[in-house]
Amino acid sequence: MSKDEEEAWLAYILFSRQLAAGMERQLAGSGVSGADYQMLAPLAEAGAAGMRPRDLGYSAGWDRSRLAHQLGRMEKRGLVTREPAADDGRGTLVRLTEAGRAALRAASPGHVEWVRENFLSLMTPEDRRMLVALSERVMAKLEPESHAP
Repeated sequence: MSKDEEEAWLAYILFSRQLAAGMERQLAGSGVSGADYQMLAPLAEAGAAGMRPRDLGYSAGWDRSRLAHQLGRMEKRGLVTREPAADDGRGTLVRLTEAGRAALRAASPGHVEWVRENFLSLMTPEDRRMLVALSERVMAKLEPESHAP
């Protein structure tokens, strides 16, 4: 690895760790963890239809075991429900409860403000487009099906 390649890789590692740690600290004050938020946000977008666990896990990049444990914790706290899918006797749907919606509503304003202040505001529109393009290239290389619906 060349010096500039090593610098780029180490900068990315440090940047991603610090960003994740900062996000966790920010969310902690709302009573919602980063893992909770990663489940709550896509479930809110899915609406009343809910989501299949595999799609929810895919959106977070999690394996089935981690997803099952996280959903179990959230279910115990009353944030989500898991129900049989009406169109598939073997399938399950995950849905937000009112408590889950309330937790997301409470956490979102501070989270969005934190993301803007500590990430988005540091980039130009061109930087953001470049970051999206780079991310898509890396994801396509590592996991071609990552662009599947």
